[in-house]
Amino acid sequence: MYQAQNVAVHGFDGHKPRVTYQKDGTTHEIDCDFIAGCDGFHGVCRANAPRSAITEYEKVYPFGWLGLLSDTPPVSDELIYINSPRGFALCSQRSRTRSRYYLQVPLTDNVDEWSDDAFWQELRFRLDDEGRERLVTGPSLEKSIAPLRSFVTEPMRFGRMFLAGDAGHIVPPTGAKGLNLAATDVKYLASALTEYYTEKSQAGIDGYSQRCLRRIWRAERFSWWFTTLMHRFPDDGPIVAKFQEAELDYLLNSESGARTIAENYVGLPLDFAE
Repeated sequence: MYQAQNVAVHGFDGHKPRVTYQKDGTTHEIDCDFIAGCDGFHGVCRANAPRSAITEYEKVYPFGWLGLLSDTPPVSDELIYINSPRGFALCSQRSRTRSRYYLQVPLTDNVDEWSDDAFWQELRFRLDDEGRERLVTGPSLEKSIAPLRSFVTEPMRFGRMFLAGDAGHIVPPTGAKGLNLAATDVKYLASALTEYYTEKSQAGIDGYSQRCLRRIWRAERFSWWFTTLMHRFPDDGPIVAKFQEAELDYLLNSESGARTIAENYVGLPLDFAE
């Protein structure tokens, strides 16, 4: 509901849940069978779950991603992940004429401190020779700094209210799993509700949280591992950089290593949690 204010959920621990909200000065109420909490990390659904029944797991990383969007051709047709002594960088594309770039920066940095020229110069430092040669720079359309966190809520069902997507979990963007997990949550929930109405069965509803969480924790593990592999942490010494180099060498030159990262990066099959 666009422009809705004071959204609240009620009665989800009983048989008659409802949602109230205000719009144009009028309070509205929606009676429903179930509530799907697809309202994001800062939404009202998870916030209204009973504190005694919910456990939240969180890891906040000591850096952020400074992102720049520009109308410039991408460096490559493929994403480029960079583990540099100066920090992580990522080159990605939105189209053949629009690119998105990211730099690992301290959480204390302010986006206003980064001019376009400073961003491009730092990206050049982190790219290899071929990447520097192919890089096309231009004015930024948008710049922002995004913090990184791993976050999971258990369970994802509270009576007749279900959490889905960012309302229930956050992954670092390194593994590109956020949207995939959200879409899978919704698929599992849709299947459960279809089963409830067509077959009069609660099996899908009762198993929703466990089914989602098994897949979520696998994706969380991959995103945490990949973030740890590709970034430089403030307290890491030279030995950790050597560990990262050895791990990357294994992934690039071992068929088993390549198969493992491919399986997790591309994504687990939808029936993984069966």
